[in-house]
Order: sequence, then structure tokens, then C-alpha cells
Amino acid sequence: MEKRSDFVFKALHIIAWVIFVGLCIEAGALIVNFIYSIFKPEIIHNLYQKLDLSQMYNLNKWVFFSMYSFILFISILKACLFYVVIRLLLKLDLTKPFNSYAADQIKILSYYSLSIGLISYIASQTAKSIQHYGFEIDTLNQFWADSQAWVLMAAVIYVIATIFSRGVELQNENDLTI
Repeated sequence: MEKRSDFVFKALHIIAWVIFVGLCIEAGALIVNFIYSIFKPEIIHNLYQKLDLSQMYNLNKWVFFSMYSFILFISILKACLFYVVIRLLLKLDLTKPFNSYAADQIKILSYYSLSIGLISYIASQTAKSIQHYGFEIDTLNQFWADSQAWVLMAAVIYVIATIFSRGVELQNENDLTI
């Protein structure tokens, strides 16, 4: 049974790396496009993922910068979240999983998830409010469509972090009594 769980653990580690690399590529492409659009605004209609924000840029540059900032924050936070997952997987010892490092990393995961959820929610509400002023926001919804899921995931991960913290306390007490 241990070989199977070790195989699953290694497979999850590989999947986490693949997701992390994909999120880094996405965040990097969005950052490069954002910087490039500052210096050459005429290419805004050809941005990454067919993100045509030229109408928004022409109507109001501050709205363009604020919406694009939301996109950047969310994509960077997602990449950071998976970086923490990879760090956790690298240092997690399956023979003694309840340690303070794992508990702290899981708590950090919950904070990142909550941040992504809250920023996504604020971005979606901001996008809805600017839609009333004639801005086209349909292409932006893909970046923050799942804000409630991120907040729920943050709550679940925080509960797991609390259980891990309690497990560390019990394991330390158990080690002291022996």
C-alpha cells in the first residue's frame, strides 16, 4: 500500500509542477502584454488570450489600468499559491506529516486562496459597476468567475491547517510523554 500512496504523491507533485509552470506562463504573458500595451497602445486589441480591451483603453485609461491590475493580481496570486504547494510537497515527510512547517504552509495556502477569492469578488463587482457606463466586460469574466469557490476553498484549507496545527501539538505532547 505504501508504494501506491508514494506513487500518487509523486504524481500529484508532477501535476502541481505542471499547473505552476502554466500559471507562471500565463502571469508572465499578461505582465509582458501589460507593459507592452503601456508603450504601444495600438496593440491592445491583440493582447494575450484575445483580451481585446482597446475600447476600454480608448474610453478611460484608468479603468483599463484598474481592470488589468485585477487580472495581474489574480494571476500572480494563483502562481504564488502553487509555488507554496510545491514547497510544501518538497518538504512534506509522509512518515511524519504533522510538523509545524506543514501546518504553516497549509495556513499560507488558505490565505492565498482567500486573497484570490476576495480580489476576484471585488474585481467582478467593479466590472459589473463599470458595465453601466458602457464598458464591455464579457472578456474579463473568465479571470474572476469563480470567486466564491476560492473563498470556500480557503475556508476548507484553513480548517485543514487548524487540524494540522492541533496534530502537531498532539504529536509534540506524545513525543514528550514517551
